[in-house]
Amino acid sequence: MTMTEPVLSVFETVESEVRSYCRAWPVVFERATGSRLYDEHGRSYLDFFAGAGSLNYGHNNPVLKRALLDYLERDGITHALDMSTTAKRTFLETFRSTVLEPRALPYKVMFPGPTGTNAVEAALKLARKAKGREAVVSFTNAFHGMSLGSLAVTGNAFKRAGAGIPLVHSTPMPFDHYLGGRTPDFLWFERLLEDQGSGLNHPAAVIVETIQGEGGINVARAEWLRALADLCRRRDMLLIVDDVQMGCGRTGDFFSFEEAGITPDIVTLSKSISGYGLPMALCLFKPELDLWEPGEHNGTFRGNNPAFVTATAALETYWGDGVLRERTLVQGGRVESALRELCAEHGRLGAAYRGRGMVWGIEFTHKERAAAVCRRAFEHGLLIETSGPEGEVVKLLPPLTIATDELDEGLDILARSVRETA
Repeated sequence: MTMTEPVLSVFETVESEVRSYCRAWPVVFERATGSRLYDEHGRSYLDFFAGAGSLNYGHNNPVLKRALLDYLERDGITHALDMSTTAKRTFLETFRSTVLEPRALPYKVMFPGPTGTNAVEAALKLARKAKGREAVVSFTNAFHGMSLGSLAVTGNAFKRAGAGIPLVHSTPMPFDHYLGGRTPDFLWFERLLEDQGSGLNHPAAVIVETIQGEGGINVARAEWLRALADLCRRRDMLLIVDDVQMGCGRTGDFFSFEEAGITPDIVTLSKSISGYGLPMALCLFKPELDLWEPGEHNGTFRGNNPAFVTATAALETYWGDGVLRERTLVQGGRVESALRELCAEHGRLGAAYRGRGMVWGIEFTHKERAAAVCRRAFEHGLLIETSGPEGEVVKLLPPLTIATDELDEGLDILARSVRETA
């Protein structure tokens, strides 16, 4: 009797081994709407992943889809590099009136390449150009992207190793809570700055996430962020806030730093800025930092006009008033209550939760359990992923527009999965 070899799919025979999410969720997805994806056999999956934060308004949001289809049907410009187009003009006008002016933010808007790491590379390059210095300070467990400059300010050892070369001109400092409150905030940082023998070159900038998503849902306190902004001002360093994943309403406010009452010198946005999952990124900076020569930083796909269209529709639909913000905070409170009960139930097994707005995580003392919970949740029809340096945190990123009954359904599946992997 001969054994029959399993038939390998085209994903296994043609696509690179670098693929990752498809290994955790081994089905073939066919369509998606709102907070759900459907595989090719019609099975429904609740999405608490939301394109790693790229789908804050859900899959195929009908308002955004209508705007996009109307634009395409009238032969609107698809690709234009950084040429002026009606779609770009409308986006800039809407972004200014809906986001910048109500918050008294003076930022100029730059369109780098269309991903978060492109925005970070532009921010780092601009900071070094403005200050004439090379060094940049980042934080433990940070994640800023997969290109070389972004990797240099990223903490994860596995991702850094992929660079294949030394990652230089960056120095990590302890993120909020990293030392468990045993040391006053920025004591080490301040000491290095003032000591001529410390070996720390005067940094051009400090780059920070207000909530470290990939790093394990580490939430910086508002007072810590204010102290960091003050330190940067006193020591002549630019403050860069990476809001690629936590911006566009994920924490409630449009920008995640608003709660702290600070105004960063440079801000990076991507993921949900297009609103529809279309590639788009922004680098925002104070006018006095607009030191670029024409074409000094560019990219073929820095003018994604269909993304301008859906981004404009998202701003007009969700940011003309405070409805989405308040809804996000209410729904976030619902998640927090559910996680509080769950972790109290499983406290003896070493589970703790943290988060803000609509981004939450559960950390397990037995680190491998987080992956087990995610696998079981998938079996029950819920998409969630792990984060943290050792994959020890279950990360929740539901769409901001998720219905309350769907949110509760997903939280019930999560609780069931935790119990079944105890």
